[in-house]
Amino acid sequence: MDEQQFLADYDKHQYDSPLLTIDAVLFTYHQECLKVLLVERSNYPERGKWGLPGGFVDLQRDKTLEDTVRRKLAEKTGVEPPYLEQLQSIGNTQRDPRGWSVTVAYTALMAFQSCETHVASVADVQWLELDRVSRMDLAFDHQTIIGLARERMRQKALYSIVPAYALPETFTLPELQHLHEVLIGKPLQKKSFRRRIEQAELLINTGEKRSEGGRPATLYRMKQTSGAYTFVRNLED
Repeated sequence: MDEQQFLADYDKHQYDSPLLTIDAVLFTYHQECLKVLLVERSNYPERGKWGLPGGFVDLQRDKTLEDTVRRKLAEKTGVEPPYLEQLQSIGNTQRDPRGWSVTVAYTALMAFQSCETHVASVADVQWLELDRVSRMDLAFDHQTIIGLARERMRQKALYSIVPAYALPETFTLPELQHLHEVLIGKPLQKKSFRRRIEQAELLINTGEKRSEGGRPATLYRMKQTSGAYTFVRNLED
C-alpha cells in the first residue's frame, strides 16, 4: 500500500474528535477606557449570557482558522478588525457542556470609530467597559480568555505601538501615550516616551493640528509597517 492508497482508505471518523471553535477578543479605546466586544448568546448552552464572538470551524467553507474567525466576526458583529493575532489554544473537558472542546482564541485592537455605526445597530452586540466585564458572569471560560488577551495587550503596549490601532486614523502623541498608560497600568515619562517614538520613526506627521482648549497638538498617523516594530527595551525603561 502506498500513501495515496492509505489516504484513500483512511476513515477520519474512526477516532473521536473534540469540538473545535474560535473566539475573538477585540478591544477598543473609547471615552478614555478600554472596552471589549461581546455578544449576547441566543442559543443554548449559556443562552442569555454575554460572551465573545466566535463559533465552530466550517470544514467546507474555512481553509484556515483565520478564515473562521473573520467569517464569524462578520456574521455575528459585522466588524472587520485591521489585523488579528492568535492568542492561545485552550482545550479540556470542562469548558463546554457539550463535550471535549478546543477553542483557538484570537485578539486585536481596533478603532471605535471604524465600527461604531454597525455595532450600535445590532441589538445583541455591544462594546462594554473592561472593568464592568470583569464583574460579569460570562459564557463558558470567556472571562479567562479575556484576561489572557488583556495581558497580551499590556505586553504589546510595553514593546510596540500596536495600541495605536485602537485610535482614530489620526491622533496626537498625548492620546497615544495615554492609551499606552491605560494598557500598561501606570504613567510613563512624557519626554522619554516621545523620544522613543520619534527615534523609531513609526509615525507620519500629517501637518495638521487639533486644539482641545489648550495648545494645538500635532496629528500623526501610523506608517503601514509600524505595527510589526518591536522596541529593544520596553517603554517603562
